[in-house]
Amino acid sequence: MLWWVCFFNYADRQGVSAVFPELERHFHFTKSELGLIGSAFMWVYAGASLISGPICDRFRRRDLILGGCLFWSAVTLTTGLCNTVWQFVTVRALEGLGETFYFPASMSLTSDYHPPESRSRAIAWHQSSVYAGTILGSWASAWLAVRWGWQTGFYLFGAVGMVLSLVLFRFLKEPVRGASEPNRTTAGAVIAAQPALGWSETLRAVFGSPSIILLMLAFALANSVAAVFLVWTPTFLKEKFDYQLALAGLGGTVFIHLASAVSVPVAGWLADRWAVGARAGRIWVQSIGLIFGSAFVFLVGHTRDQTTLITAMICFGLGKGFYDSGIFASLYDSVEPRARGTVVGWMNTVGWGGGALGPWLVGWIAEHGHRTTQIENMSEAISWGALLYLLAALLLLTAAFIRRGRPAFPSPSL
Repeated sequence: MLWWVCFFNYADRQGVSAVFPELERHFHFTKSELGLIGSAFMWVYAGASLISGPICDRFRRRDLILGGCLFWSAVTLTTGLCNTVWQFVTVRALEGLGETFYFPASMSLTSDYHPPESRSRAIAWHQSSVYAGTILGSWASAWLAVRWGWQTGFYLFGAVGMVLSLVLFRFLKEPVRGASEPNRTTAGAVIAAQPALGWSETLRAVFGSPSIILLMLAFALANSVAAVFLVWTPTFLKEKFDYQLALAGLGGTVFIHLASAVSVPVAGWLADRWAVGARAGRIWVQSIGLIFGSAFVFLVGHTRDQTTLITAMICFGLGKGFYDSGIFASLYDSVEPRARGTVVGWMNTVGWGGGALGPWLVGWIAEHGHRTTQIENMSEAISWGALLYLLAALLLLTAAFIRRGRPAFPSPSL
């Protein structure tokens, strides 16, 4: 059930980027304006996550997930009525507000169904819905735009998402927080819910380990690269390699995210295995993905050969899957169950707040860079993402070193 909600979460996010060339043609938007539209979602999503995480630790996660899906799907539907930059910015901001509850609530809920031995695999399989939604949302929005107008994809995905949320209100169940932790589960025992943490206890639970701060900063750097690819790859393929709009919408996502969908369950299995013998096992898996992927981020921006481009996007996607597999599971190794919504929300604030600068900055560089054409400027800006990936890997390796020998989530009362 969460897989399908997350599918529409990302399909709705990606739809507008897939039709950027059509918006540019219809409304004469500049690259900077399109970058602003792409970043508006992320800025509001990041800012609202400051409060959405703590809310998820205090209210029924099921209701926040499905209520959020109903809201953001309605906003997606109304996107088809926009015709000015600020109308698009407004609906994208509202969509960010609606979606901000999903990951803090769904990841916390998933961790209560899956103990540490299977948690990375469960979250990794859930992550495959991110890739499926990104691929199909991008392709379908572009394909529908070519045949029936740019608005069609927003009407379709918005309506189906609203129906899905209403149906799942009957079936999605709320588990007890912490039910899957080894120290809470015994044969035949009845597990009682514990009271929510106070604010001071929450702060100690979230920041009880310095490695958590490093994981958040690494997420901001890695996410800025991912955001650039999500927002600009369809336009990049259309303008640099002369892809048709529908093919650019598909090619801009399918090579990267299908490769990630293949690698993420493998990485999840490996992370669960390594975490048994090493507290930082999941972080090691993430670090491998970033170091491997950095070379191919650079190559995507620099190559002029389509075969090399596709190979580089596939290899980048494989590395991205290894990193994505542990984004939340690595956090949960150091945070107790009653603070897990909060830590994911605050991680989203840091990660998407920093990541949102990427799409806007690439659009600005495309217009004001020193190269001869805008697409050459954009290519160079994309290549710089390799450096961000390496810096993120360095932060993760530092976090892995700090985490060695530390106990699983320290008590917030300490």
